[in-house]
Amino acid sequence: MTGRPTAEQIESLFVGSSPRYTRIQVARLAGVPQDLAERIWRALGFATLADDAVAFTDADVAALERVRAMMKDGPLDDQTVIRLARALGQTTARLAQWQAEIMIGAMLDPDERPTDADLGAILDTSRRLLPDFEQVLVHVWRAQLAAAGTRLLAITDLTDEVVPSRLTLAVGFADLVSFTQVSRQLNERALADLVEGFESRASDVISAYGGRLVKTLGDEVLFTAADPRAAAAIALEFVEVIRRYGLEVRIGLAYGPVLPVMGDVFGTTVNLAARLTAIARPGTVLVDDGFAGAVAEVPGIETSSLRRRPARGLGVVQPYVLRRA
Repeated sequence: MTGRPTAEQIESLFVGSSPRYTRIQVARLAGVPQDLAERIWRALGFATLADDAVAFTDADVAALERVRAMMKDGPLDDQTVIRLARALGQTTARLAQWQAEIMIGAMLDPDERPTDADLGAILDTSRRLLPDFEQVLVHVWRAQLAAAGTRLLAITDLTDEVVPSRLTLAVGFADLVSFTQVSRQLNERALADLVEGFESRASDVISAYGGRLVKTLGDEVLFTAADPRAAAAIALEFVEVIRRYGLEVRIGLAYGPVLPVMGDVFGTTVNLAARLTAIARPGTVLVDDGFAGAVAEVPGIETSSLRRRPARGLGVVQPYVLRRA
């Protein structure tokens, strides 16, 4: 493609068929109640369109038909379908935006205004890579489902939990020290490299020890592990990895019950890990008494108690320094 791509060409590449139906028609053709169909689209992250707006394709009809079949033959009710749709929409929206930014960054000169030919080349590359990437995406998703199932199985083995509505996990917060000060000294591109490097190194270390990266917040990382020994290894390794790049992190670890909601974790244990991170010195790992007790007999690591101190919203806590023996 040599010219500037149009919105219709982009939609045709990634969606396939052209829009043929209104939101009322697509719900009727799929046999799904209008109200449920609209709730599903909103949960997926798409705007509610006017009654006469032709914006839906045969693929949209097929997708809704699959939803109807799952609700008919499986244990899914309206609420469960909406929750699944919201998880799918939020995750894929971030994935799509992230991938688009990566492709644009790889193919365009950041210091030059892109020409129509440059934009056309990106669309041509996307057309060539799309089939293979789609296969890889499905494979990785299935592998992640398997990993999630394995983690839940390990948690039930460790804690005798039957229903994963409240789990016992090790929770860790890692905070990049002096991020605000460092960011003021960097231009936008260097700052983006710093954040991406921090997140990628965190992801590598957490994955290597079987933990789960829950979320990143620029200069902070939240992770969990079913086994406190794995969480301890992650924290100690991460401190050393970041130090090799001339930076420091402080990490707080807590062990106890958490509430999993939409891929995130909540509860007093999460709050305690965050408070420990806030009082940790640069390059150190602080843990609570529950975590210290869980790793007391683990070879190669040791804990030493610090003075008790108040933690906002949690009263007085007893922190321990975690270090290699």
